Amino acid sequence: MTTFATRIAKELSLSAAKVEAVIALLDDSATIPFIARYRKEVTGGMDEVAIAAIRDRNEQLGELEKRRSAITQSLEERELLTPELRKAVDGAETLAALEDIYLPYRPKRRTRAQIARERGLEPLADILWKQDPRDVPQKAAAQFVSPENDVPDTEAALAGARDIVAERISEDTETRKVMRIMFSMRGQLVSSATKTAGEKADEAATFRDYFSWQEPAKAAPGHRILAMMRGEREGMLSLSLRPDEPMALQALKRHFVTGSSPCSRQMDMAAEDCYKRLLAPSMENEARTLLKNRADEEAIAVFAANLRELLLASPLGQKRVLALDPGFRTGAKLVCLDAQGALLHNETIYPVTGGAKVEEAAKRVTALVSKFNIEAIAIGNGTASRETEAFVRSLGLPESVMVVMVNESGASVYSASDVARKEFPNHDVTVRGAVSIGRRLMDPLAELVKIDPKAIGVGQYQHDVDQTALKSSLEDVVVSCVNSVGVELNTASAELLTYVSGLGPTLAANIVAQRTESGPFASRKELLKVKRLGPKAYEQCAGFLRINGAKNPLDASAVHPESYAIVERMAKDQGCTVADLIRDETLRKRIRLDDYVTDTIGLPTLTDIVQELARPGRDPRPEFAPFSFADVHTLADLSTGMELPGIVTNVTKFGAFVDIGVHQDGLVHVSQLSDNFVKDPADVVRVQQRVRVRVVEVDQQRKRIGLTMKGVRQKI
Repeated sequence: MTTFATRIAKELSLSAAKVEAVIALLDDSATIPFIARYRKEVTGGMDEVAIAAIRDRNEQLGELEKRRSAITQSLEERELLTPELRKAVDGAETLAALEDIYLPYRPKRRTRAQIARERGLEPLADILWKQDPRDVPQKAAAQFVSPENDVPDTEAALAGARDIVAERISEDTETRKVMRIMFSMRGQLVSSATKTAGEKADEAATFRDYFSWQEPAKAAPGHRILAMMRGEREGMLSLSLRPDEPMALQALKRHFVTGSSPCSRQMDMAAEDCYKRLLAPSMENEARTLLKNRADEEAIAVFAANLRELLLASPLGQKRVLALDPGFRTGAKLVCLDAQGALLHNETIYPVTGGAKVEEAAKRVTALVSKFNIEAIAIGNGTASRETEAFVRSLGLPESVMVVMVNESGASVYSASDVARKEFPNHDVTVRGAVSIGRRLMDPLAELVKIDPKAIGVGQYQHDVDQTALKSSLEDVVVSCVNSVGVELNTASAELLTYVSGLGPTLAANIVAQRTESGPFASRKELLKVKRLGPKAYEQCAGFLRINGAKNPLDASAVHPESYAIVERMAKDQGCTVADLIRDETLRKRIRLDDYVTDTIGLPTLTDIVQELARPGRDPRPEFAPFSFADVHTLADLSTGMELPGIVTNVTKFGAFVDIGVHQDGLVHVSQLSDNFVKDPADVVRVQQRVRVRVVEVDQQRKRIGLTMKGVRQKI
């Protein structure tokens, strides 16, 4: 068993053998969705969260070992690696501890201490360090005065010796550990306005709350940390993170200044210089990095949770849709889509400009609804959306035609993308944007995977966090969502197929090419004919791809091909076909799962198989239900006390934003989410949730709406 597996198992309170098995599967290129779904016997039924935690920790420890190896090699090459030092390096359990051990031996630029050593002042530093009451610093320093060595007098000699002592103190491993704890636990985050903020009042207004701000760093919420750091980066705020200086200095001197002799007084001066010039800046940088990492993790987790809810929003399904991307002066771009999302027709109408153009728009929409047997109308929720919705609802269309407002966030990003240009090379961005709105209604997941998740707008400070970590986390979410829903092999776009377990951009493109050249796939086995798609990729992807109408009904289910033989045995034992097992619950109830347990397939997988036979290829997303806003269209229509229906568009650590249909989301502060105390808004609401809210404040000048859910009945 690897050292990593043992350590990870202990940290995460998991079975070491199971952790070892997960690491082995990951090393063999298995994906997280595949492991969670099809290797439950190996993992003990771990979910995706646990498997991802193992993967991430394994990668962190791998990076730690790389750094340990590099440090060991550096020390060996410079012949500095003693047995004691090797033991210390090998025993370091964190990167900070490892770097502290290496710090005194790290190749340095010419520091003040290094210059003092070159001038021959190290022996004088040793004298000060011992703090022998019999030693007189001035007398000892006289021996080191040397104009040739650039030491003109005793004061220069003592200053150089103190520089050496200061560096020794700053590189002391135990001292750094104590100071690290002090900065972490006792550090105060202090923010103030800069001169620039006074000169650029309009730009600085965003950061007004932090012009004079102080709080314990360990208690500061992530969104506030990121806000202050952004203000500092933009030159509007001055930010520091330090503990009380007298307290920190006292702790440092107590350890290194051992008496009141003249040498001790020199040590006192060296310790103070060490703290102010070396230790405090170093520890502050470390503490700020840790603080930023914590804030990043919090913000990324919020974004990931919001993105999951958005991707798994209810799909309308394969319906004929008329989609409108509204506008005032430029009109509304109208497109008609068939049940598979293919573009049938496009034009521009002017439903909100008044006069004859409105009458003409009414005639066109009515005619197109009839001509294309439209089942739903999707309206983007941007400019002129409520006016366009009112226009559509006034047309007297059949009640069977749903009218739905669709969140168009990111549609413009898609419409200008290479993906959109490839899909619609002969249409402009307005047509592509309207198509995206219509397809979002039909299947949010299939359409949103074409857009960079950061452009969807469901995070907090997403441009301030570590972009590599954000990208990795959001990609995990997309992969998880795509594979939990499953993908129809014969209609999925290359972008959607890219996120299927084991595929990626190249194999996804090859699948689409094969489909285009040879027609629809008749079975999962035909995937093996796809260029460069070998047995390993087939094993990873097959269970997540569906072929509705395939000869083998299991090809439309989440049953993996590796388990087909077991299902066929079950059917044979019941004297029926696999199709009969799927149709007849009575037959399924007769199956004794214990009869099919093998060395590799246990009850967890067998239970999954039978559940899948009951609802083959089932979509885990909730069923679509229409939603209507109240009869309010602008901020001017709002007044305090109004109770309105709304849709949660974003959840942050400080509250939730709710669309109530007036082109400006309102904020329900965390303190207003419930009659009970709420620590985390995600415990109460989620993105896409339908809620009822009460208006408590309307600021038309700043375009801000304050909402509450306290005392508001939530049944909609």
